[in-house]
Amino acid sequence: MPTTDREAKDSEPRIWVMALGPFQANCYIVACPETGKALVIDPGAEAHRIIDLIRREGLKVEAIVNTHGHVDHVGADAALREATGAPVLVHEEDAGMLKSPLVSLSALLPGAGGAARVTPDRELADGDRLKAGTLEFVVRHTPGHSRGSVCLLLDREPEAPSLCFSGDTLFAGSVGRTDLPGGDWDTLEKSIREVIYALPDRTVILPGHGPRTTVSREKKTNAFVRG
Repeated sequence: MPTTDREAKDSEPRIWVMALGPFQANCYIVACPETGKALVIDPGAEAHRIIDLIRREGLKVEAIVNTHGHVDHVGADAALREATGAPVLVHEEDAGMLKSPLVSLSALLPGAGGAARVTPDRELADGDRLKAGTLEFVVRHTPGHSRGSVCLLLDREPEAPSLCFSGDTLFAGSVGRTDLPGGDWDTLEKSIREVIYALPDRTVILPGHGPRTTVSREKKTNAFVRG
């Protein structure tokens, strides 16, 4: 069953996280508590589980957002778009990956989500803003794991830490691999230092794989990129 992370305040976003598919990539559903409008971030596999949750909670999906174009994060795009009518969004540098099963690796790993081609409905750029009801997300381009990798930033109430959905740029105690096409270590390190580590220390990082962490913790303990 999906695990649910709900904050105490009614004004806080409703957040669900599901580790899906053979790579256990995190899919996040983030919903406005007032309107039920939501973003689905990185639906990598098991579309039926995502769709069941959306219907059970009565959510209205405003957009399907890919933090990058690898199959374990985009494998359920087509099925979810068909079920919800929501547009598929990805950074312009990774848009071609969704159209090519070979580049996204889905042709090589069909069990991870299939080899369906998806034409994105919108290409993202650094600084774009996405809305779901009263929630507003800021897109930050963080290349390195792939050319078009992005993080999504969500500010909360003044007393609550902001959220950073980091995709495969930064994990708890680790970083995204750079040995796949479009990957580059120097670029990844720069993205982490100049974008993620520039966020307030209290910022909560919700990565594409594994548990949540914070900017402060990673700056102090991440063996790959120290603050």
